[in-house]
Amino acid sequence: MNGGRLKVAAIAAAVLVSMTGAANAAKCGNTDFGFESWKKEFSGEAQGRVGQRAIAALMATHYAHPTINADRNQHSFHLTLPQFLAKRGGSEIVSQGRVLKRRHAALFQEIQSRYGVPAGPLLAIWGMETGFGSVHGNQNMLSSVATLAYDCRRTEYFTDQLYAALKLVDRGTFSNATRGSMHGEVGQTQFMPKSVLQYGVGNMETPSGALNSTANFLRAHGWQRGAGYQPGQPNFAAIQGWNAASVYQQAIAKLGAEIDGGGE
Repeated sequence: MNGGRLKVAAIAAAVLVSMTGAANAAKCGNTDFGFESWKKEFSGEAQGRVGQRAIAALMATHYAHPTINADRNQHSFHLTLPQFLAKRGGSEIVSQGRVLKRRHAALFQEIQSRYGVPAGPLLAIWGMETGFGSVHGNQNMLSSVATLAYDCRRTEYFTDQLYAALKLVDRGTFSNATRGSMHGEVGQTQFMPKSVLQYGVGNMETPSGALNSTANFLRAHGWQRGAGYQPGQPNFAAIQGWNAASVYQQAIAKLGAEIDGGGE
Protein backbone atom coordinates (compact mmCIF):
# COMPACT_ATOMS: atom_id res chain seq x y z
CA MET A 1 0.00 0.00 0.00
CA ASN A 2 2.75 2.42 0.99
CA GLY A 3 4.65 1.49 -2.19
CA GLY A 4 1.61 2.40 -4.27
CA ARG A 5 1.27 5.74 -2.52
CA LEU A 6 4.96 6.46 -3.03
CA LYS A 7 4.63 5.63 -6.73
CA VAL A 8 1.63 7.96 -7.10
CA ALA A 9 3.51 10.71 -5.25
CA ALA A 10 6.56 10.25 -7.48
CA ILE A 11 4.43 10.47 -10.62
CA ALA A 12 2.70 13.59 -9.32
CA ALA A 13 6.06 15.19 -8.55
CA ALA A 14 7.36 14.35 -12.02
CA VAL A 15 4.29 15.89 -13.63
CA LEU A 16 4.71 19.01 -11.48
CA VAL A 17 8.36 19.34 -12.47
CA SER A 18 7.40 18.87 -16.12
CA MET A 19 4.68 21.51 -15.90
CA THR A 20 7.01 23.91 -14.10
CA GLY A 21 9.69 23.38 -16.74
CA ALA A 22 7.19 24.08 -19.51
CA ALA A 23 5.98 27.20 -17.74
CA ASN A 24 9.54 28.46 -17.33
CA ALA A 25 10.64 27.63 -20.90
CA ALA A 26 11.97 30.54 -22.95
CA LYS A 27 8.98 32.15 -24.64
CA CYS A 28 8.83 32.38 -28.41
CA GLY A 29 7.92 35.53 -30.32
CA ASN A 30 7.08 36.70 -33.82
CA THR A 31 8.96 40.02 -33.79
CA ASP A 32 12.38 41.16 -32.64
CA PHE A 33 10.85 42.74 -29.53
CA GLY A 34 11.48 39.85 -27.13
CA PHE A 35 14.61 38.35 -28.66
CA GLU A 36 17.13 39.71 -26.14
CA SER A 37 15.02 38.51 -23.20
CA TRP A 38 14.58 35.14 -24.89
CA LYS A 39 18.36 34.76 -25.27
CA LYS A 40 18.83 35.24 -21.54
CA GLU A 41 16.10 32.73 -20.73
CA PHE A 42 17.40 30.20 -23.23
CA SER A 43 20.99 30.53 -22.04
CA GLY A 44 19.77 29.74 -18.54
CA GLU A 45 18.06 26.60 -19.79
CA ALA A 46 21.18 25.64 -21.76
CA GLN A 47 23.46 25.70 -18.69
CA GLY A 48 24.83 22.21 -18.20
CA ARG A 49 23.83 21.10 -21.70
CA VAL A 50 26.48 23.18 -23.48
CA GLY A 51 29.64 24.93 -22.36
CA GLN A 52 30.43 28.55 -21.68
CA ARG A 53 31.96 29.11 -25.11
CA ALA A 54 28.62 28.18 -26.65
CA ILE A 55 26.67 30.33 -24.17
CA ALA A 56 28.86 33.34 -25.00
CA ALA A 57 28.34 32.73 -28.72
CA LEU A 58 24.57 32.55 -28.22
CA MET A 59 24.53 35.82 -26.29
CA ALA A 60 26.40 37.50 -29.17
CA THR A 61 23.68 36.61 -31.71
CA HIS A 62 21.31 39.16 -33.21
CA TYR A 63 17.75 38.90 -34.51
CA ALA A 64 18.11 37.97 -38.18
CA HIS A 65 15.49 39.92 -40.12
CA PRO A 66 16.62 38.51 -43.53
CA THR A 67 16.13 34.99 -42.20
CA ILE A 68 12.59 35.72 -41.05
CA ASN A 69 11.76 37.38 -44.37
CA ALA A 70 13.09 34.36 -46.28
CA ASP A 71 11.23 31.94 -44.03
CA ARG A 72 7.95 33.73 -44.71
CA ASN A 73 8.43 33.74 -48.50
CA GLN A 74 9.34 30.23 -49.66
CA HIS A 75 7.28 30.25 -52.85
CA SER A 76 9.44 28.15 -55.19
CA PHE A 77 8.40 24.86 -53.56
CA HIS A 78 4.85 25.46 -54.85
CA LEU A 79 5.96 25.39 -58.50
CA THR A 80 5.47 22.47 -60.88
CA LEU A 81 8.53 20.31 -61.54
CA PRO A 82 9.29 21.94 -64.96
CA GLN A 83 8.89 25.41 -63.44
CA PHE A 84 11.09 24.48 -60.48
CA LEU A 85 13.83 23.06 -62.72
CA ALA A 86 13.74 26.12 -64.96
CA LYS A 87 13.99 28.42 -61.93
CA ARG A 88 16.87 26.44 -60.41
CA GLY A 89 18.78 25.97 -63.70
CA GLY A 90 18.29 22.23 -64.02
CA SER A 91 19.91 21.88 -67.45
CA GLU A 92 23.03 23.71 -66.25
CA ILE A 93 23.23 21.48 -63.17
CA VAL A 94 23.16 18.41 -65.42
CA SER A 95 25.79 19.84 -67.78
CA GLN A 96 28.19 20.87 -65.01
CA GLY A 97 27.42 17.72 -63.05
CA ARG A 98 28.57 15.48 -65.88
CA VAL A 99 31.82 17.43 -66.17
CA LEU A 100 32.46 17.21 -62.43
CA LYS A 101 31.62 13.51 -62.41
CA ARG A 102 34.44 12.90 -64.88
CA ARG A 103 36.82 15.35 -63.24
CA HIS A 104 36.39 13.84 -59.75
CA ALA A 105 35.87 10.25 -60.85
CA ALA A 106 38.19 8.83 -58.18
CA LEU A 107 36.36 10.70 -55.39
CA PHE A 108 32.93 9.51 -56.55
CA GLN A 109 34.14 5.93 -56.94
CA GLU A 110 35.52 6.03 -53.40
CA ILE A 111 32.24 7.44 -52.05
CA GLN A 112 30.15 4.86 -53.88
CA SER A 113 32.39 2.09 -52.60
CA ARG A 114 32.06 3.33 -49.03
CA TYR A 115 28.40 4.37 -48.88
CA GLY A 116 26.75 2.77 -51.91
CA VAL A 117 25.58 6.14 -53.27
CA PRO A 118 26.36 6.91 -56.94
CA ALA A 119 27.55 10.25 -58.25
CA GLY A 120 24.30 11.44 -59.85
CA PRO A 121 22.15 12.27 -56.82
CA LEU A 122 25.15 13.68 -54.95
CA LEU A 123 25.95 16.01 -57.84
CA ALA A 124 22.28 16.95 -58.17
CA ILE A 125 22.17 17.92 -54.49
CA TRP A 126 25.51 19.75 -54.72
CA GLY A 127 24.37 21.69 -57.77
CA MET A 128 20.93 22.44 -56.40
CA GLU A 129 22.13 23.56 -52.99
CA THR A 130 25.11 25.80 -53.81
CA GLY A 131 25.73 25.74 -57.56
CA PHE A 132 28.61 23.32 -56.90
CA GLY A 133 30.05 25.49 -54.16
CA SER A 134 29.68 28.88 -55.82
CA VAL A 135 26.97 30.24 -53.47
CA HIS A 136 27.17 29.32 -49.79
CA GLY A 137 25.15 32.10 -48.23
CA ASN A 138 26.53 34.93 -46.14
CA GLN A 139 24.33 35.06 -43.05
CA ASN A 140 25.57 34.62 -39.51
CA MET A 141 24.72 30.95 -38.98
CA LEU A 142 24.16 31.08 -35.24
CA SER A 143 22.01 34.21 -35.42
CA SER A 144 19.84 32.61 -38.12
CA VAL A 145 19.27 29.44 -36.12
CA ALA A 146 18.71 31.31 -32.84
CA THR A 147 16.19 33.61 -34.52
CA LEU A 148 14.23 30.64 -35.86
CA ALA A 149 14.39 28.87 -32.49
CA TYR A 150 12.90 32.01 -30.93
CA ASP A 151 10.29 32.40 -33.68
CA CYS A 152 6.93 30.76 -32.88
CA ARG A 153 6.44 29.02 -36.24
CA ARG A 154 8.81 26.04 -35.81
CA THR A 155 10.26 26.53 -32.36
CA GLU A 156 10.77 22.86 -31.50
CA TYR A 157 12.56 21.97 -34.74
CA PHE A 158 14.93 24.92 -34.60
CA THR A 159 15.54 24.55 -30.86
CA ASP A 160 17.02 21.13 -31.69
CA GLN A 161 19.09 22.76 -34.43
CA LEU A 162 20.27 25.46 -32.05
CA TYR A 163 21.43 22.97 -29.43
CA ALA A 164 23.31 21.08 -32.15
CA ALA A 165 24.93 24.32 -33.35
CA LEU A 166 25.95 25.22 -29.80
CA LYS A 167 27.51 21.79 -29.27
CA LEU A 168 29.47 22.29 -32.48
CA VAL A 169 30.64 25.67 -31.18
CA ASP A 170 31.91 23.93 -28.05
CA ARG A 171 33.79 21.45 -30.24
CA GLY A 172 35.35 24.21 -32.30
CA THR A 173 33.61 23.09 -35.50
CA PHE A 174 31.55 26.31 -35.57
CA SER A 175 32.12 29.75 -34.07
CA ASN A 176 30.00 32.85 -33.61
CA ALA A 177 31.45 34.02 -36.95
CA THR A 178 30.41 30.98 -39.03
CA ARG A 179 28.50 32.00 -42.15
CA GLY A 180 25.69 30.08 -43.78
CA SER A 181 22.42 30.40 -45.65
CA MET A 182 19.15 31.90 -44.46
CA HIS A 183 18.03 29.00 -42.24
CA GLY A 184 21.47 28.14 -40.88
CA GLU A 185 22.56 25.71 -43.59
CA VAL A 186 26.34 25.45 -43.97
CA GLY A 187 28.86 23.96 -46.35
CA GLN A 188 28.93 22.90 -49.99
CA THR A 189 25.75 20.83 -49.70
CA GLN A 190 24.07 22.96 -47.04
CA PHE A 191 23.78 20.84 -43.91
CA MET A 192 21.70 21.98 -40.97
CA PRO A 193 23.65 21.94 -37.68
CA LYS A 194 21.99 18.77 -36.38
CA SER A 195 22.91 16.95 -39.59
CA VAL A 196 26.51 18.16 -39.28
CA LEU A 197 26.56 16.76 -35.74
CA GLN A 198 25.09 13.41 -36.79
CA TYR A 199 26.46 12.81 -40.30
CA GLY A 200 29.29 15.26 -40.91
CA VAL A 201 32.46 13.68 -42.30
CA GLY A 202 35.39 16.08 -42.63
CA ASN A 203 35.28 19.74 -43.58
CA MET A 204 31.84 20.68 -44.91
CA GLU A 205 33.34 23.57 -46.87
CA THR A 206 35.31 21.21 -49.12
CA PRO A 207 33.79 19.06 -51.89
CA SER A 208 35.21 15.88 -50.36
CA GLY A 209 33.87 16.56 -46.88
CA ALA A 210 30.48 17.75 -48.10
CA LEU A 211 29.93 14.90 -50.58
CA ASN A 212 31.05 12.20 -48.15
CA SER A 213 28.75 13.72 -45.52
CA THR A 214 25.84 13.80 -47.97
CA ALA A 215 26.38 10.16 -48.89
CA ASN A 216 26.60 9.30 -45.19
CA PHE A 217 23.28 11.11 -44.62
CA LEU A 218 21.56 9.23 -47.45
CA ARG A 219 22.89 5.86 -46.26
CA ALA A 220 21.66 6.62 -42.74
CA HIS A 221 18.22 7.36 -44.23
CA GLY A 222 17.95 3.94 -45.82
CA TRP A 223 19.93 4.12 -49.06
CA GLN A 224 20.32 0.62 -50.50
CA ARG A 225 23.42 -0.12 -52.55
CA GLY A 226 22.56 -0.77 -56.20
CA ALA A 227 18.84 0.08 -55.93
CA GLY A 228 17.09 2.77 -57.98
CA TYR A 229 16.35 6.25 -56.70
CA GLN A 230 13.44 7.41 -58.85
CA PRO A 231 9.95 7.94 -57.35
CA GLY A 232 8.59 4.54 -56.35
CA GLN A 233 12.05 2.94 -56.19
CA PRO A 234 13.73 1.94 -52.91
CA ASN A 235 16.18 4.83 -52.59
CA PHE A 236 13.72 7.62 -53.27
CA ALA A 237 12.81 7.53 -49.56
CA ALA A 238 16.38 8.55 -48.68
CA ILE A 239 16.08 11.54 -51.01
CA GLN A 240 12.81 12.40 -49.27
CA GLY A 241 14.77 12.45 -46.02
CA TRP A 242 17.01 15.14 -47.46
CA ASN A 243 14.24 17.65 -48.18
CA ALA A 244 10.55 17.64 -47.33
CA ALA A 245 9.38 19.42 -50.51
CA SER A 246 7.98 16.99 -53.09
CA VAL A 247 9.09 19.07 -56.07
CA TYR A 248 12.64 19.23 -54.69
CA GLN A 249 12.73 15.46 -54.21
CA GLN A 250 11.56 14.86 -57.78
CA ALA A 251 14.12 17.34 -59.10
CA ILE A 252 17.02 15.59 -57.34
CA ALA A 253 15.92 12.21 -58.69
CA LYS A 254 15.49 13.51 -62.24
CA LEU A 255 18.72 15.51 -62.37
CA GLY A 256 20.69 12.68 -60.73
CA ALA A 257 19.44 10.21 -63.34
CA GLU A 258 20.39 12.57 -66.17
CA ILE A 259 23.85 13.11 -64.71
CA ASP A 260 24.28 9.37 -64.26
CA GLY A 261 23.35 8.90 -67.90
CA GLY A 262 19.66 8.00 -67.93
CA GLY A 263 19.20 6.38 -64.52
CA GLU A 264 20.33 3.15 -62.89
